[in-house]
Amino acid sequence: MSTAHPAAPAARTAEVTGVGLAVPGLTLPDELLGTVREGGFDPVTGLTGRDLRHKDRASRLALRAAVPALRDAGLFGDGGYRGPGDTTAVVVSTNTGILESVCTFADTIARDTVLGLSPLGLPQTSSNVIAGSVAMAHGLRGPNVTLCNGPTSGLDALYWARALIVAGRADTVLVIGVEPAGDSVTKLLGAPALDGAVALVLEPAGRAAARGTAVRATVTGCARGADLAAAIARAGGHTPDLWLTSDAADPGAPSAESVLDAATGLGAASGALGLLQAAAGVAHLDEHPDHSVLATCGEDGDDAVSAVYLAGPQRTP
Repeated sequence: MSTAHPAAPAARTAEVTGVGLAVPGLTLPDELLGTVREGGFDPVTGLTGRDLRHKDRASRLALRAAVPALRDAGLFGDGGYRGPGDTTAVVVSTNTGILESVCTFADTIARDTVLGLSPLGLPQTSSNVIAGSVAMAHGLRGPNVTLCNGPTSGLDALYWARALIVAGRADTVLVIGVEPAGDSVTKLLGAPALDGAVALVLEPAGRAAARGTAVRATVTGCARGADLAAAIARAGGHTPDLWLTSDAADPGAPSAESVLDAATGLGAASGALGLLQAAAGVAHLDEHPDHSVLATCGEDGDDAVSAVYLAGPQRTP
């Protein structure tokens, strides 16, 4: 009788295979790096249609970003979603996504008591309504979760999306960052919100290549730390070719060839910030496949800082 133990399964890595935007004035992720084409997404005309009826604004934005991301990954066509629905997860990051709905319901109760509420709007007060709406629209029956934990939320969502892939809990993860506009949101943030969404598709290594889809980037490291230096060290610690941040003056900042704030001029990005950075990073790696990109969110005065490293498909380890 053989006493040999079965070989441990090979560790899975997470690859980015699709990116989609529903950001005012933008169409493709490379526009986050500076050059903006004419046209672009318009929330006034882009958030209409029967498929969006009775949905909150954040869910409508998320749905509009999800389709181009899935199509970019070769997972969406005329018949809808083409991927493995049972093992496709949805991870959403938003800090103010349901704020307008909650405030509207609170005002209605104060004015008319609970008798004035509409049951059609009640699901819009659930923090997971966005992820649920996306999953139901495309038949995605894997893990479904929403993160809303402050400035690091977007990169934390990417962290959990990667974890689902690496742990084998999902074969595809649609990760979305969204922040809708609204009076209550503006009052809370002190500035107009992004009023947009960004989506990335993550899959295990080899899955995209098997169906002829190009790999855009690999998520090589994700971490949270008490400060910037700790987060970067835990995520990988090497010097990137491009650093995406909103706080380049931090004393724990790494050296990098270039530093960029991908959300400049887009409004208060909040929970969508980290995923906007990741989308910009993927666009950079499309042009420089041998580079690496670091994205960081949060400052040393926050409860934590998050860091994510992305590597191009031609990056040597």
